[in-house]
This record gives sequence, C-alpha cells and structure tokens, in this order.
Amino acid sequence: MFRFELIKTSSQGTRGRIGKMTTAHGEITTPCFMPVGTQGTVKGITPEELKTLGAQIILGNTYHLFLRPGHDRIKRLGGLHRFMNWDRPILTDSGGYQIFSLADLRSKFTDDGVEFQSHLDGGEKHFLSPELAIEIQEALGSDIMMVLDECTPYPADEDQTRKSMELSLRWAQRCLQARTSNNALFGIVQGGMYPHLRKEYIERLLDISLKTAGLSARSLRAPVGADKDHRSDPLNTAHDQDVHQAIHEHFDGFSIGGLSVGEPTSIMYEITEVCTSLLPNDKPRYLMGVGTPENLLECIDRGIDMFDCVLPTRNARNGYLFTSTGDINIRNARHSDDGTPLDKNCQCYTCKNYSRAYLRHLSLAGEMLGARLATLHNLHFYLDLLERVRVSLQKETYPEFKKEFLLQRKKGLPS
Repeated sequence: MFRFELIKTSSQGTRGRIGKMTTAHGEITTPCFMPVGTQGTVKGITPEELKTLGAQIILGNTYHLFLRPGHDRIKRLGGLHRFMNWDRPILTDSGGYQIFSLADLRSKFTDDGVEFQSHLDGGEKHFLSPELAIEIQEALGSDIMMVLDECTPYPADEDQTRKSMELSLRWAQRCLQARTSNNALFGIVQGGMYPHLRKEYIERLLDISLKTAGLSARSLRAPVGADKDHRSDPLNTAHDQDVHQAIHEHFDGFSIGGLSVGEPTSIMYEITEVCTSLLPNDKPRYLMGVGTPENLLECIDRGIDMFDCVLPTRNARNGYLFTSTGDINIRNARHSDDGTPLDKNCQCYTCKNYSRAYLRHLSLAGEMLGARLATLHNLHFYLDLLERVRVSLQKETYPEFKKEFLLQRKKGLPS
C-alpha cells in the first residue's frame, strides 16, 4: 500500500511543501532525509539508534543485497525489514547507479539489461534486467521501489545522453509491466544536463503510464478554447478526472536521477527546478544522491520532498563533521586540547557527552567508537535539519529559516 497526501504548500516565496506518505510500515512526513543502509545496515548504527535520531525511512541497495547475501535468502528469512530488524519504511534503489559508479567493472548495457562484473571479486559476471530489478525489490519487501535506469555520466554530449535516456525509458515501461505487488514504484527522470531532454523525458515517462488507457500525455492538455488561465500542463490538467487518475495509476512518485555526478552546483539546481516545475504536484519528488545541507535547503526551495546521501555517514567515518557554524575536520591538531562539544547548538548524544579532543583522539587511533559517535552526530545534524525545515514550512517562515541557517554555516570556516 502507498498513498501520498500534499498537506501544505507555501505562499511565502518558496516552493517548499509538506507532505505525508503512508506505507505498510508507517507514515513519513516530507521533506525527509533517508539514511543510506547500503548492505542492510546504516554503517555502525543500530535500528534503535536510527529511531532515536528520528529516521522515518532508510534506503537499501538492490545491487549490493543481490550480490550478498542474495534476495532469495532475504525473502526466505522474512524480507529485509525482518532481516535487519527495522519496522519502519524502506526505499530501495534499482542497482543502476551502483553499476554506473563501478563503470570499470561494467561489461555492457543492452535493451535486455546490463551485464556486469561483481565488485566483490571482479570476476563473476551477473546480469540485471528491468524484470529482475523489480523481482529483487519485491523479494526484499521494499515499501518504495525504483525502476532500473542508466545514469548518464557527466559530461556527456546530447547524442550520448539521448541514447541513454531512450534505454531508460524502455526499461521503465518494462518495470511497470513486471510489478506484481502493491509496493510503490517510482519512475526516474533522466536526460542529463539538457533541460529540453529532461522535459521530453518527463512527458514520455507519463505517456508510459497512459498506454493502458490508449491515451497520451499531450491529449490531456486543456481543450481548445479553454480559459487561458486553465492549467494546460499535461501533468496537472483537471479537465478529465478519469484520465488524470490514469496518469498516476502506476508511478506512485518520481525520482530525479543523474545529478550530483560531478556537474557544477548551479546546473544541478537548474535541472532540479526544470523537473519539479513539470512533475505532478500530487506525487512525491525524490532527488537521488543529494547532498550537502546547503544542497538540501536549495532543493527543498525548488519543491523536492525526499533526499538520500552517503555524505553524513561516509564523512563521519573520515573525520569530517557537520556543525551549525560550518564543517570541521576533527583530525586537525587545533582540536587536540579542545574540551568543548562539536556543536554547542546540537543536542545529539555525541555532543552532550564528548569533547572535540576526545573525538579527535578516537579518530586518529582508528577506534570504532570514534566512527560511531561521529556518525551519530552527522545523522542527527541532517535529520534534525529536516525536522526544523518542516516546522518552518508549517509556520510559513522557511525563507527566513533558510537565510539564517546558511548565514550561520558561512560564519565558520572548514577547520
């Protein structure tokens, strides 16, 4: 089961919004951040700690769980929720990005799917098709599944980008046809850094959902002679409620992929805005793999509802920590005699109990506790930030909140 309700939009100079997703494993209030649990765990953190931190939903990785321990084994053991003892919602990606990011081990992409070598041993070849990507995610018991897609590299010329997006569109249709459960399925928008390709992709992605109705997205534009103020966007037109329902019959939400792959931040924001201006208002919008705290606020401003990123956990393990006055490298010598907490404004377990000097010592010594405490702090920073965002959107004070947050972050230099 899956349902999305748009609770509140703002009239105060932002496209930020509050929504509620209902799944078989609970509700999620958006905007939300999803900690990344690549291999059935958010590294170093227990499910109980994630709940204490305020995590509403986590992300699991189809590619890694397919290779080890295997989706069939997880299914036999009761599904991913039971396997990892997490009773809240799980979103799974399709594995496409991991194959992209391990390009040196990739064999080839074809209409049938993608053949790749396992990153575990670099030898054994595997094949992932759109149908298998859905089969794996259904076996895992994912609450929100992703279609299989090809992530276009950056930079890529228009011909290369078009070829890639055509493949992803064909795969998206096959994923829809392969779904056998009532798990939510999100379409993924590709099209590289070309706004016109992103627009075309969105229209064609919706056309896929309309095929069973024998309609096209273009047919949903306002009738000739309609009032000029009537919304003619094919995603939002209301002139035929039955047809409007058909648009959303299959895709329960929409993800924006192919960003945060090396492009300038300004381009990421531009493409995000292009996509959110065209995607339906009554479905969640998920920006995949993004990003820094600043990225999140800017993209919430552009109408994004969901985020995931490895930054808070990966950076923590390498001694880079987020604070309200900027980011710090805890391994720097300047922290060796510093008895203060990481962030005087933070109420996480780490900041309430340990000093910068102690955390530096643990990090330099390679102690597991150091990575755990740093991860607890960084995840708290992200999840608490999103909680404050939701409060500010509810109070219609988001522009002021964003301005003050960014100003405070700039006051501190990386240290």
